[in-house]
Amino acid sequence: MSRKHPIIAVTGSSGACTPAVRHAFENIFRREINVRAAFIEGAGMHSLDRTAFHAAANDAAKAGNNTFSHFGPEANHFDKIEEIFRNYGETGMCKRRYYVHSEADAERHNKHFGLTGLESGVFTPWEDIEANSDLLIYEGLHGLVADEASNIDAGKYVDFGVGVVPVVNLEWIQKIHRDKAERGYSAEATVDTIMRRMPDYIKFIIPQFSRTHINFQRVATVDTSNPFIARDVPTLDESFVIVRFRDPKGVDFRYLLTMIPDSFMSRANTLVVPGGMMCVAMEVIFAPIMKEMIENKN
Repeated sequence: MSRKHPIIAVTGSSGACTPAVRHAFENIFRREINVRAAFIEGAGMHSLDRTAFHAAANDAAKAGNNTFSHFGPEANHFDKIEEIFRNYGETGMCKRRYYVHSEADAERHNKHFGLTGLESGVFTPWEDIEANSDLLIYEGLHGLVADEASNIDAGKYVDFGVGVVPVVNLEWIQKIHRDKAERGYSAEATVDTIMRRMPDYIKFIIPQFSRTHINFQRVATVDTSNPFIARDVPTLDESFVIVRFRDPKGVDFRYLLTMIPDSFMSRANTLVVPGGMMCVAMEVIFAPIMKEMIENKN
């Protein structure tokens, strides 16, 4: 970890609303403290583009491996995540690249890099992040990942870790509906993907949420007992958000309860927030932490 060049890792599984955390930080930096943040998108740390991943998954299945997934080390550069964090902590600089999710992404990245050949499903070239940033924010699947087999521990370089994870049935509902809307996948195809990912999810995704400093877990207040037949995704207003602080010492819970309407505490380290207040809660919780981080940096 680095007091001079702090690193924030926002980690969560696919579709877990990690962008909401980034927006909360951006609002704080714009409104309350003047901070220049550099951002790393975790999708850029995959090791296989879309075509290569499908080919590798097919080859793995033919060889009897039905657990090949985007969650595991075979499809990711865990070593580069660790290297990026180490370099930034030491020097305040590192490299990044982006994964092109859509044609709109392709148009934007082609313009940024001065290219014409980028298309959906590929990676951009590597580039240096902007100079003189105050901190680095990673947003993606593996911000605090550890892999004993490769002696990799990216989380040891992280100054502040945030986990964003819905309860598992809600997570599955979100994925089924997103894959259908954005990619045209059937529910059956998405269920197959969920099953294939499960071993890597248990081994590489879940353990990160025990290493974060704060977790935000969304719990629906409607029936999600069979996520595979749900007609729609429960809204934020049909949810509560469970906010768990790893170390509650120094947290002004009385202030948080005052600032976040209808919130309450369920445990000594756990705040429960109405789903519709999730973004407000993030900004109220993060603001004093960011101020302290920048004061320590300076």
